[in-house]
Amino acid sequence: MSTLPVYRWRLAPDGYATRRQLRAQGLRPGGQEVAATVERPRRRRGPLVAHLYRVDLAKPVRPMTPGRWAALAKANTARRICPSCRRDAGYVIPATLGTCVPCHDTT
Repeated sequence: MSTLPVYRWRLAPDGYATRRQLRAQGLRPGGQEVAATVERPRRRRGPLVAHLYRVDLAKPVRPMTPGRWAALAKANTARRICPSCRRDAGYVIPATLGTCVPCHDTT
């Protein structure tokens, strides 16, 4: 079992990137394991940890297909339908409410 290299905040060498940084470059980890970690110290709590991946092993982001677009649209539509009154609320229903605002206000 090997240990991962740990770098301090903003001191990671070139060639490593977080998931967000890879995504900004149009890349994804592509199944590779975490190559290193970055720790950002905090005063009263444990450090913030970010996983780093090797950029040279990253793969391009898969393009959205028409089927994926359709599935995403269907999922977003389902998030707008109130489970109580079964109407389209016109917005994504907050998970904290569980229903549209008019149904929540009547209870």
